[in-house]
Amino acid sequence: MLSEQFIIDVKLKREKVADFSCYPFNLPAVKYLESVRMHPKVTFLVGENGSGKSTLLEAIAVAAGFNPEGGSKNFAFSTRDSHSVLSEYLRLSRGIKKPRDGYFLRAESFFNVATEIEALDVEIEYPAGPKISSYYGERQLHEQSHGESFMALLLNRFSGSSLYLLDEPEAALSPSRQLTMLARMNDLVKQGSQFIIATHSPIIMAYPNAHIYSLLDTGMEQTSYEDTEHYKITKQFLNNYEGMLRQLTNDPEDGF
Repeated sequence: MLSEQFIIDVKLKREKVADFSCYPFNLPAVKYLESVRMHPKVTFLVGENGSGKSTLLEAIAVAAGFNPEGGSKNFAFSTRDSHSVLSEYLRLSRGIKKPRDGYFLRAESFFNVATEIEALDVEIEYPAGPKISSYYGERQLHEQSHGESFMALLLNRFSGSSLYLLDEPEAALSPSRQLTMLARMNDLVKQGSQFIIATHSPIIMAYPNAHIYSLLDTGMEQTSYEDTEHYKITKQFLNNYEGMLRQLTNDPEDGF
């Protein structure tokens, strides 16, 4: 049966890899990768720092046609050539429908995207059309905090029937804004959008019925929300934060 989701699965062309002891092929997320199936709505990549989730997400984004530093497929700027060659070794299986739009968000380089938008608005002669910044809301992105600018992107720039790849979006967002993000994601999913997200946030990864892949030392494993380390540790801490702090600080008193 033909699928209408934008990215169906991601395969590593293992036969092309000359040496799995070299970066990025030595990362657990890559070293044992054969094929990983994407959920038609929301897929999460979760794991410890250094597990390779951001590297894998970046490679998927580049293989899908996005700029390594982020933005839509129309962005082609580069402030530092730091992305890996992994995208050249990935094969994306796609559905019969093409996304109407899309965006690759990297929390660490969204500042560069905002700077590029300002530069393009200066270069383009108006009134040839609306300024690029107008699609992100009424205020310039650099006039807002990191979290505000990301919410402006999410609320104004994102639309239905589109493909979105987000790398650690929680880095810019308070817990309440993460809940707002979940609600906005749900609206966009209902409008036919697909999300692939690398995250540490137990709030964001709580989106119902998503595929969650834990990136372990032994490779990638699909898991339930309640079985993720993020959920377990957060729940344990909130249920007994005083006891955990005493244990972490080796202080038997309440004054830790």
